Amino acid sequence: MGDRFSTKVLSYAIDFAVESPKLAFILLSAVFLALTGGEALYADMGHFGARPVRLAWYGLVWPSLMLNYFGQGALVLRSPVAIENPFYLLAPDWFLLPLVGLATLATVIASQATITGAYSMTLQATRLGYLPRLRILHTSDTERGQIYVPSVNWLMLVAVIVLVLQFRSSGALAAAYGIAVSGTMIITTLLTAFIVFTMQGRMRTGMLVALTLFGLLESLFFSSNLTKLGEGGWMPMALGAAIFLMLTTWKEGSRLLARQREQIDVPMAGFVGGPLPDVPHVPGTAVYLTSEPSLVPSALFHNLKHYKVMHERTVFLHVVNEDVPRIDDGERVHVTRLAPGLYNVDARFGFREEPDVPASLALAAAQGLDLEPMTTTFFVARSSIVDGPGKLPRWRCSLFAWMVRQSEGAATYYRLPANQVVELGTQVML
Repeated sequence: MGDRFSTKVLSYAIDFAVESPKLAFILLSAVFLALTGGEALYADMGHFGARPVRLAWYGLVWPSLMLNYFGQGALVLRSPVAIENPFYLLAPDWFLLPLVGLATLATVIASQATITGAYSMTLQATRLGYLPRLRILHTSDTERGQIYVPSVNWLMLVAVIVLVLQFRSSGALAAAYGIAVSGTMIITTLLTAFIVFTMQGRMRTGMLVALTLFGLLESLFFSSNLTKLGEGGWMPMALGAAIFLMLTTWKEGSRLLARQREQIDVPMAGFVGGPLPDVPHVPGTAVYLTSEPSLVPSALFHNLKHYKVMHERTVFLHVVNEDVPRIDDGERVHVTRLAPGLYNVDARFGFREEPDVPASLALAAAQGLDLEPMTTTFFVARSSIVDGPGKLPRWRCSLFAWMVRQSEGAATYYRLPANQVVELGTQVML
């Protein structure tokens, strides 16, 4: 019975596409909405690994979706007037309230998946250097991935309210949703194809062919959704362009900021190879955070300028954000002795990890650098961006300066002890 019904539905679809190809192409944007929703499962459960996703998808979600959509299709074929609301008309009147409750639960689950995905993407973009440091709160003492990003949460709340007031109904929002999801699928396919292309193995050609077929199918859906660009589809395109502008502005501004510091700061080789400043040395350890290990941190020069002292031990700490999810503790830190009392420490973190500098420095004891927490002072430089004759346009420089002001301080971001941090300001002209 089910095979005959599936064959009949497929026959109807093929006949309709052959007889009315233009109308079928436009209708693809509506059919595409039936494919969406499953991505919410992956956004939410992807943190638990592939096995939970497979079990949930093949064990519950996929069979439920097939039964639901086939049931709606059968109802519309039997009674065309049911097209007004086939989901609720599937059930008798007494079952309407339970269905409303089920739809509400589905909305809550989808919103939770969206929030989880937004938090995860924000965290990873920060690790990869495309966003400034943001305030991240950890909501669990046992689960490392349970986080809360206040700024992202409030931005999403404002965005949802604006969308509801602008579009007023889910039907009006369908065009924007279709373009957003189909565009995301194309980007995912392209990124997967890039990874497969760089791999070695006999399966690479077959996987590339399969990804090409998926890409062509997704491009067809995306092109169909573009026909609704004026009906709300412009919204995800404009939002994506704005986010892309912010990401690239931070990346480019950070690069120019690093280049400016290269021109101002003193090379580390000259500082270590020459005579150290003739100033008094006080007990304890000074840890200077630096983004470029080949240069002497500007915070050290400000410290010498204002306090005219150095500590018995000076540590230059460079935090490295790797393009891998996690780093083993055995490879977390690397200690290099530059001169008597001078050390360079590289602390490596994956883009899905939360940097914890004190915990990483504790691992340096295995390499001969044992730091006493109570006698260690952390020196941090905070940059203030001003407009100048640089390569960054004035409006973009203002945007970068605003993003710098919104970024979370290094002390909080790296979990430095609040009563052991000295923050020194520097002004940089871009």
